[in-house]
Amino acid sequence: MSTPQIAPEIRAKILSAIKDDGVSLADAAKTYNFSEDTIKKWLRGGTDNAHTSTSELQRLRRDNQALKEIIGNLFLQQELAKKNLTRA
Repeated sequence: MSTPQIAPEIRAKILSAIKDDGVSLADAAKTYNFSEDTIKKWLRGGTDNAHTSTSELQRLRRDNQALKEIIGNLFLQQELAKKNLTRA
């Protein structure tokens, strides 16, 4: 008897909950009705980003954070400029 295939979207959702949202392995296993061992295999296998190395992911996350800060600063400058124009 073969193991049923799990849709990649489901696997990605579970792994994202653990990696990005801070959900514990035990909670994810209970919530999604998978064994902890199965989810551990997925985490070890790196199946959600098979072509991207860990160091590359870390670099991309840092770059993403830096871009968010730049956008936030530009938005703040724009809002301050609007306020200064309304005062003048």
